[in-house]
Amino acid sequence: MGMTRTSDISMSDLLQLVVDENASDLHLAVAAPPVLRIHGQLQPLDADPLRPEDTERLMKSITSEDHLHKVREQGGTDFGFGFGDVARFRVSVFKQKGYIGIVLRQIPSKLLTLEEIGLPPQVKDLLFKPRGLILVTGPTGSGKTTTLASMMNIINEERDCHIITIEDPIEYYHTHKRSVVTQREIGVDVPSFKEALRRGLRQDPDVILVGEMRDLETMEAAITAAETGHLVFATLHTTGAARTVDRIVDAFPTDQQEQIRTQLSSSVEAVISQLLLVRADKPGRVAAFEFMQATSSIRSLIRDNKTFRITSDIQTGARWGMMTLDAHLLALYERGYIRYEDLITKCQDPEEVINKAQQIAAAAAKKK
Repeated sequence: MGMTRTSDISMSDLLQLVVDENASDLHLAVAAPPVLRIHGQLQPLDADPLRPEDTERLMKSITSEDHLHKVREQGGTDFGFGFGDVARFRVSVFKQKGYIGIVLRQIPSKLLTLEEIGLPPQVKDLLFKPRGLILVTGPTGSGKTTTLASMMNIINEERDCHIITIEDPIEYYHTHKRSVVTQREIGVDVPSFKEALRRGLRQDPDVILVGEMRDLETMEAAITAAETGHLVFATLHTTGAARTVDRIVDAFPTDQQEQIRTQLSSSVEAVISQLLLVRADKPGRVAAFEFMQATSSIRSLIRDNKTFRITSDIQTGARWGMMTLDAHLLALYERGYIRYEDLITKCQDPEEVINKAQQIAAAAAKKK
């Protein structure tokens, strides 16, 4: 790039660079040059360290009055914005050590098919269910938003229904195709997830996407909506199906937990957990999934508080396309797509996985 004078760099130069380099994130912090994240690795630009006035200027060039006020009052803010027709970004502005820091994440504009994401074909059938709860879970930056947007797009193209999305911020823009899509942004169109859900039920939706189940009221509203004839999609920051069920149940007071287990056991249709890992064989990243479909056996495990047995049900549920995270990680490792360290640090049951990895290594050695 050969740009050295940071004071000359404009935000649009930086954003253009993010798009050209296909970077996922751009980090702007005082006392460091701008940094791009490309295929999971951080790469500083060949430029002077940013000064406080640089990050201030870069922030002001993209931040509305409203959000500037939030930075002053609350020390930070999040919003989404479009960079012309080229790309959309999710922006997080925050104060650190009294200075402004900014992280921008590029939101891919191309929606993928489920095959391209790497999900089993059975996932598509879920999108045609009349009601129920479908949970997409995983840590921040694991591609949940992309998976959900791709699912919404399939429903939009193949079903005629009313889809309401409640997001913070809106990331992918959906146009009306066969379906009608209403997208509402927290803080812009509606104050909170629970309020948006409550009001949303009066807007005759068939499908509801709740960006995040952050609190008890939102969880309650989402489960009720799923029970009353809506197909509800929601995300949680959990890994694995069993932990996801526990996380929801544990959010409720003890005297309500049994009732929630019963409601959850009848309304949940599937849990999809995902992780994104740096590829070992070529630049880029690869997704690992756990996929649980609610069979009658799994429903009774949820109802009877035996979530610890869900994983073994998933292991035997291959005919429904089910697969545990560990099995998928091992398969990716066996194909040489991911590194051994990632396999061991990201799996749920390291002891078991180390054993299996040794068997894979032994089998490979025999073949040689």
